Amino acid sequence: MSIFSRLKEKLFGTKVPDAPAAAPAPAATAPVAAAEPDRVIPLIDVEAVLTFMASQHAQKLNWQTSIVDLMKLLGMESSLAERRELAEELGYTGSTQDTATMNLWLHKEVMRQFAANGGTVPASMMD
Repeated sequence: MSIFSRLKEKLFGTKVPDAPAAAPAPAATAPVAAAEPDRVIPLIDVEAVLTFMASQHAQKLNWQTSIVDLMKLLGMESSLAERRELAEELGYTGSTQDTATMNLWLHKEVMRQFAANGGTVPASMMD
């Protein structure tokens, strides 16, 4: 199994407690026709899940910008060798010797990949 597949499995497999139910909205005076899509693709709020996971984690992690901390939060190995392998897997074309640049690219690319695989991710985490 690829490194990204394991990251995705850990993220998408995390259950977040439901928010308290809101009071039902008052009924409208006239029915409103709504088109329903033929197929609904389930989305996961990546930021909400990771925030929940961070609240349960003993260590304070900067997962919002750090690939190392994101991998730790998801219970993954975050060694340089593992990050280099992930970079190769995701198509990084820069130098893996420039770890700072590679790490920044990796974090954004992992977030883009989460979004491409059914997650909702804030644009600020992908830019």
